[in-house]
Amino acid sequence: MNIITFLIIGLIAGWLASTLVEGHGNGGLSDIVIGIIGAFFGGFIFNILGITYYGFWGNVGMSAVGAVAFLYLVRLFSRPHSIGKH
Repeated sequence: MNIITFLIIGLIAGWLASTLVEGHGNGGLSDIVIGIIGAFFGGFIFNILGITYYGFWGNVGMSAVGAVAFLYLVRLFSRPHSIGKH
């Protein structure tokens, strides 16, 4: 896979994950980074579960699943923004 395809997959997967988790995209570069991290998470998750994926859209789906998992983990371990407010 060439670098352009990898970045496009990262952008699409990151945007999908950001939209599903946060209700909006985070911007091009941020979505690419989330999608690339998601590709690693998704590859790990799919490998453990024995799920096979093929082609461009298979890679996008696997990366989006991983990116959603990554964003949920980030939210789980990040501080709430309203500390001290009642």
